[in-house]
Amino acid sequence: MARDYYEVLGVPRSADEKEIRSAFRKLARQYHPDLNPGDETAERKFKEINEANEVLSDADSRAKYDRYGDNWMHADRLDEQARAGATFGGGFGSGRHVEYGFGDFGDFDDVLGGFGDIFGGASGYGGGTRTHARRRSRPGRPNHHDIPVTITLEEAFRGTKRMINVPTKDGGTRRIEVSIPAAVDDGSRVHISLDDGIQVFLVVSVAPHTRFRREGDNLYADISVPFEDALLGGEVEFTSLKGRLALKVPSGSGTGRRIRIQGHGMPRRESPSSAGDLYVTVKPQMPSSLSEDERAALEEFRRLRVANGKRD
Repeated sequence: MARDYYEVLGVPRSADEKEIRSAFRKLARQYHPDLNPGDETAERKFKEINEANEVLSDADSRAKYDRYGDNWMHADRLDEQARAGATFGGGFGSGRHVEYGFGDFGDFDDVLGGFGDIFGGASGYGGGTRTHARRRSRPGRPNHHDIPVTITLEEAFRGTKRMINVPTKDGGTRRIEVSIPAAVDDGSRVHISLDDGIQVFLVVSVAPHTRFRREGDNLYADISVPFEDALLGGEVEFTSLKGRLALKVPSGSGTGRRIRIQGHGMPRRESPSSAGDLYVTVKPQMPSSLSEDERAALEEFRRLRVANGKRD
């Protein structure tokens, strides 16, 4: 039996959407494979967290899960069976003529689930009361399914794969691997057409990132720079989603100075071979302590600034 999804996310069953979203984000950052390279346990945990979030973050699937647990994907069928069972109970021994429409359930004996043997077959029940079952034409099950999927920004940058549960036409489910292309964003819908005519639409959510903020195809981030490099200019190392780079910091880069790095943003949906830009905001880092020589040098610097009338 799979673990309880609420237990996986560490939230009570009464948790609201905000609590579920917050718990998922915290755990996703902790167990993301990129932050735990080679750790198979973390990778399994990350997939488990994603699966729990995909179910509990959607109001409809959560309601089904709350009713049926691991069998939530069969909720519609189970609801119909429950309704059929209730109608069936009123028909036994009542002397009434009862008709049943089974929809996806197939033959009358499918609903009986073996009770026909106990009551002597579908032709006579309740001490001679004759009950007729008329099988109606099966209404087609909906063949379009929206399935919520949450991915990280790194996965949106590179593209990724997911294992999902897809309803089948006979009311069952099957588990398949799907590809999510690079450049998807919050609200993106990825259409997947299966060989049995089932149409799946992955509704994508991209989890917030700890370092980068996304606006369209562009990314935004802060970088801490030693104050002397911000003042005099220098070069610092920075890791974008594309990889490591040497970032040139112009002299006089005070707090709020924004540096544009072309092509290090998100891939463009209309042309994945091209990308948006990355904008890095400089945050000068002040030293927490000074040596005697450093203090003397700064004292001289201050004297010169005052002498030249350049005190800001």
